[in-house]
Amino acid sequence: MAAFVGRDRELGRLHDALQRVVQTRQGVLLTVRGRRQVGKSRLLEEFLRRADARSVFFAATQGADPDRERAAFARSVAASDLEAAAVFGDLSFASWEALLRLLGEQTQTASVIVLDELPWLLDRDRELEGVLQHLWDRHLSAAPVLVVALGSDLAMMELLGGYGRPLYGRLREMVLDPLSVGDTGHMLGLDAPSAFDAQLVTGGFPRLAQEWGDAPSAMAFVRRQLADATAPLVVLGERAMHAEFPATLQARDVLRAIGAGGTTYNDIANRAGVSGGSLGRVLTTLIDDKRVVSASRPLSATPFKSTRYHVADPYLRFWLRFVEPHTELILRGRGDVAADRIERSWPDYRGVAVEPLIRASLERLMPDPRLPEALHVGGYWTRTGDVEVDLVGGARPAAPTDVVFLGSIKWRERRPFRREDLRALAEQRALVPGAHDAHLVGVSRTGFTTTELDAAFGADDLLAAWRP
Repeated sequence: MAAFVGRDRELGRLHDALQRVVQTRQGVLLTVRGRRQVGKSRLLEEFLRRADARSVFFAATQGADPDRERAAFARSVAASDLEAAAVFGDLSFASWEALLRLLGEQTQTASVIVLDELPWLLDRDRELEGVLQHLWDRHLSAAPVLVVALGSDLAMMELLGGYGRPLYGRLREMVLDPLSVGDTGHMLGLDAPSAFDAQLVTGGFPRLAQEWGDAPSAMAFVRRQLADATAPLVVLGERAMHAEFPATLQARDVLRAIGAGGTTYNDIANRAGVSGGSLGRVLTTLIDDKRVVSASRPLSATPFKSTRYHVADPYLRFWLRFVEPHTELILRGRGDVAADRIERSWPDYRGVAVEPLIRASLERLMPDPRLPEALHVGGYWTRTGDVEVDLVGGARPAAPTDVVFLGSIKWRERRPFRREDLRALAEQRALVPGAHDAHLVGVSRTGFTTTELDAAFGADDLLAAWRP
């Protein structure tokens, strides 16, 4: 379970950046942003293990005094294999400028400097961003050094390279997402249906996936985790809520409202007890800055503004729906009772929660020879909810679009996609604007008993979309 899985694309980008340093003897500044527990530090550790270069890895401490951080950084350099190690062992630094300037001057061979959680350094020293720009222009950019800055504050890390900021035009950016369902399945040695189940529970976070062990099913994994109130499945959600979502923005209340099933603006406002104006600001933060909530609109030939909101992170969605409401039971040592309740609700929950994963998988398979004009996959619904279509394939990602296909997802444990499911799907063509000639597509967890669909996708087909 300790083996490193996936991340080939990201490792390739890091390797290319280092090769540029080696070949040009010029510095490269790269930022890597991603949510906590997504594996940023582990990725860089693996890269350094594979790289043929001197390196230092420095992890900042949240809320630490800048003087103490500089001293800790200097100790990290002194303990590393950098050329500057011997010099740094006897020195103290009154400023970041003095420390980084000397580090650049002492670097003659290709080296890698990793700054983990850069936003914590910037938060305590507002002038550091400008200092970095000055030092980069005067010293580090001319040294054979790859500087990689990691950060979990997605908004701050994205702003670093923004127009008008000191480092604008000087850095490259990388976004690290959770493991794909394909990587999760490969890491755990699971068949396709089980891989999707695992993704719905772990969210593709390596820390959670490493806990899977020999669990024969997602519910067996959940049951084992809930037996321990300190298990990662239990505690990581709570830590994320407190670390990532400021209480002053009422973000936690809004997330809980969405996690409990609120999908419309008014429903979320009522559940969270947040006024309309405040809710708009919170949703903007959760969608654009934190990237944990998704907003979608119906896909059809006619534009609609009936926006629906969902928790985009599968693990957090699961935690909000099942773990947090049962915290008291779990703390009392009755995780078994909580697990029984979750297991009863799991089939219905899974059938809905898997839809975004299926849409993303289908988009990776597009264009399909059977559906040559389809490039984007969404869903369709009416404001009153009397019409619901799981899958709508279109030529464009937003309405109005040419509707290429309509699809139905039957993610059932034992019952395959049947002819009556096809008939129900065919009837929906008359209810979706622009879909009167649409192809009919079926998605099933357990196979098909009808051959009349224009295209059929099983769990194996969907998982194959994530292979390199």
